[in-house]
Amino acid sequence: MDQIMRINATPMESLGVWKPATAPHPDWSPAERDRFAKHLGQAIESSLLPAMERYRAFLDKEILPVSRPPEHAGLSELPHGLDCYKRMIQVHTSLDMTPEEIHKLGLEEVAKFRRDLAALGQKVFGTSDVAEIQRRLRTSPEMHFKTSAEVEAKAREALARAQAAVPQWFGIQPKAACEVKVIGMHEAPYTTIAYYREPSADGKRPGAYMINTYLPETRPRYEAEALAFHESVPGHHLQISIAQELTGIPEFRKHQGVTAYVEGWALYTEHLADEMGLYSSDVDRLGVLSFDAWRACRLVVDTGIHSMGWSRQQAVDYMKENSLLAENNIENEVDRYIAWPGQALAYKLGQREILSLRDEAKRKLGARFDIKAFHDAVLANGAVSLPVLRQEVEAYIAQAEREQP
Repeated sequence: MDQIMRINATPMESLGVWKPATAPHPDWSPAERDRFAKHLGQAIESSLLPAMERYRAFLDKEILPVSRPPEHAGLSELPHGLDCYKRMIQVHTSLDMTPEEIHKLGLEEVAKFRRDLAALGQKVFGTSDVAEIQRRLRTSPEMHFKTSAEVEAKAREALARAQAAVPQWFGIQPKAACEVKVIGMHEAPYTTIAYYREPSADGKRPGAYMINTYLPETRPRYEAEALAFHESVPGHHLQISIAQELTGIPEFRKHQGVTAYVEGWALYTEHLADEMGLYSSDVDRLGVLSFDAWRACRLVVDTGIHSMGWSRQQAVDYMKENSLLAENNIENEVDRYIAWPGQALAYKLGQREILSLRDEAKRKLGARFDIKAFHDAVLANGAVSLPVLRQEVEAYIAQAEREQP
């Protein structure tokens, strides 16, 4: 409801829906431009804003009074909810895993993060105490941006370096460009730190790395590079644009796919970016650990909320203790998991499968292993399920073995 109230309080000329009135329209006369602006303004005032207010009142008076409290936020609190959650696990991950198996795996991954953070923290800060490392990263002004312009500039710089390195690591490369865009202030306070918007199907609109510059002093510098590589290149933009440009597959498969493939690939590239020499310092590598812990925590928290009766606050507290994310990001993330059961599991499970396939290819091919060929095998068929991805990569490995002298 806060979002609706913010929109309704925004001057009409600052709303996104007003943009057509400010477009050049060189073939229109001044009278036509004025008439269009007048009619658009009337539509906003007489239809859009009253409809938004009716929706706010509906949420306030009819939905909130019967909604579940944050102490009982998960699917398992509903009739047949646990069965529904198990189905959503299959939908998003394409794997036949139980909530208990995923929860246990998440705890193991979080424990590994804490060991790795202690080692890197000793190198960067001279201490291996995880709580102290977390405190310094979360509270030190030097570890955070000062202005929105700094956030945007860092995103542009990281994207440019990644794009320059792509030819050495990928055979298949997209034609579509990627650009940095700032998330609008109507959305920024309520959304995640960044996301990717794919190119239009006709190729006229480039892909966009959408960054959140709201409250820049809460945006960690040490996460900025890993975030850019995940959302743009070599992460989402590279994979999704390649999929859109594939030939010989049904049209719907160019634009849809399994979450674990899409998000697993993007998380895989956060570590790949280190191999590509893209991280500027050990402080930026702390961002890789932070994001890895974030996705590991998701395995614990998502299953905790939806199958083990965790409250919203319990999930928030766990992520504060076991990640490096800022508190405002954690609360937005937990609300996302509550509203989107199972989706958050896809990242870590997908990454693990891609890494497993890469290890298998390196083991079987030895000196003949070619990172470009491996990446092309992963990307050549769009966002397939993880079992199909395994079939495709193992077929590539078998073919490469047959071609050995």
